[in-house]
Amino acid sequence: MPRAGLDARAVVEAGAALADEVGLDQLSMSVVAERLGVKTPSLYKHVDGLAALTHGIAVLGATEVGDTVRDATQGRAGVEALAAAAQALRNYVKQHPGRYAATTGVGPTGADDPLGPAIERTLASLSAVLHGYRLADHDHIHALRMLRSMLHGFATLEAADGFQLSADIDESFAWMIDFLDRGLRGTKRS
Repeated sequence: MPRAGLDARAVVEAGAALADEVGLDQLSMSVVAERLGVKTPSLYKHVDGLAALTHGIAVLGATEVGDTVRDATQGRAGVEALAAAAQALRNYVKQHPGRYAATTGVGPTGADDPLGPAIERTLASLSAVLHGYRLADHDHIHALRMLRSMLHGFATLEAADGFQLSADIDESFAWMIDFLDRGLRGTKRS
């Protein structure tokens, strides 16, 4: 008989919390089972295995990232929206490195996969930041890719203690935002 209150969502949330604590690469079904106080085989009543669990964590993470960026940028435009989005993503990656890691390099497995809308939620939130820059339609996708790449790179390097040079990380972050803002403002609309 399944433990009362244990369902797929509870298993994914426990897995996400553990991924944040120990790292996504250290996550296993047995570690999640131990956290939940059940035997490992009982988890398979709720998720089909580690791949399905990781996929569920990716859906959760992408949804949370999209909502976090959206909430941070509400009512802002231009450099204010850019800075708010960047800081929100930076904070999310620091607080949730495991679930954020689950969102990278994955894609929906089909039309009914909830990962599709979750990824779209993140892209829509970042895309909204770019609206204030009045980019040409054909430049929008390039700007979105650049923005994602720079914010992702900075946040994941920082979370992994990848910045070893003596310059202040917050100053580098502010410099990056200023650089992005000037570049986006300088793009000609055609």
